[in-house]
Amino acid sequence: MRKSARYGTLAAAGLLALSSLTACANDAASTAATGSGKGTKVKIMVGGLDKVIYLPAMLTQRLGYFDAEGLNVELLTEPAGVQAETALVAGQVQGTVGFYDHTLDLQTKGKAVESVVQFSHAPGEVEVVSTKAAGDITSPKDFKGKKLGITSLGSSTDFLTKYLAVKNGVKVSDFSPVAVGAGATFISALQQGSIDGGMTTDPTVANILDKKAGKVLVDMRTPEGSQQALGGPYPSSSLYMQTDWVNGHKDTVQKLVNAFVKTLKWMSTHSAAEIAAKMPADYAQGDKALYTQSIKSTLPMFTDDGVMPENGPETVEKVLKAFNTNIQNADIDLSKTYTTEFVEAAK
Repeated sequence: MRKSARYGTLAAAGLLALSSLTACANDAASTAATGSGKGTKVKIMVGGLDKVIYLPAMLTQRLGYFDAEGLNVELLTEPAGVQAETALVAGQVQGTVGFYDHTLDLQTKGKAVESVVQFSHAPGEVEVVSTKAAGDITSPKDFKGKKLGITSLGSSTDFLTKYLAVKNGVKVSDFSPVAVGAGATFISALQQGSIDGGMTTDPTVANILDKKAGKVLVDMRTPEGSQQALGGPYPSSSLYMQTDWVNGHKDTVQKLVNAFVKTLKWMSTHSAAEIAAKMPADYAQGDKALYTQSIKSTLPMFTDDGVMPENGPETVEKVLKAFNTNIQNADIDLSKTYTTEFVEAAK
């Protein structure tokens, strides 16, 4: 009952990331969210705590569901999913809230990692183009020769961008991926012409549209958008953990999953405004209405039960195989990239 998918690679920068990981974790900890201080201690690295696609992590903390399960969860943050992945592999944290696709790529490197609760059935990602370049880029077919923003090399935005290009007849070598992060750095790069377009999530998308800095080219915030762009449901944000740790700490994992499933159910019965009201005030960046809109636009990506969507792992594998030679040349066992054991028990 286990399955897996992850399209990225740790990239050459992975070695550097590993060497500086402790410093990164300590920096993140300064802004981390912690529970009551009581109960079983668990550290979770999130690939951007303020990103709406990873909203269930902080929301679970704010709703008190970790505490209710007897857990003392410390949420740390890194700007990109691939960096959060590195923290897990290095043993700095027990879990990562990031894209499920990382589990496939790690399997090709001999790392057994699995999703234990699936937050989503769509990527929640949006390919935007700058207002200036909008006339030249009307579809991914126009990516050739362009500079396209991603959070970082080896990230999920990197690989989804590559898939959109290859699917539309553009070689990976025909365009330039540019690591610009998310939020203010992404928007600045778009406005200054450092990139012609790029892939990002809310609330960055909402801010780009509000500033009229760019337009939406491909919207994958809904299951319908995922189907159109990728050919099926695309499980993305999840809690994934090293399989050995899961097998050795099943009681703790069950409590984590219980808490997250409660949150997903709560989200499915509350409005974007009610969700926004539970989040840290600084996440709204001074514009609560815009932040609420960003949550509303992204809500369709989330599951309401934490269950891996049917055919989701297969879609992820297909996407990765389109451009990732590691996946193309590997015999991926999807059954080992996720487990439904804990979400079934949470029901």
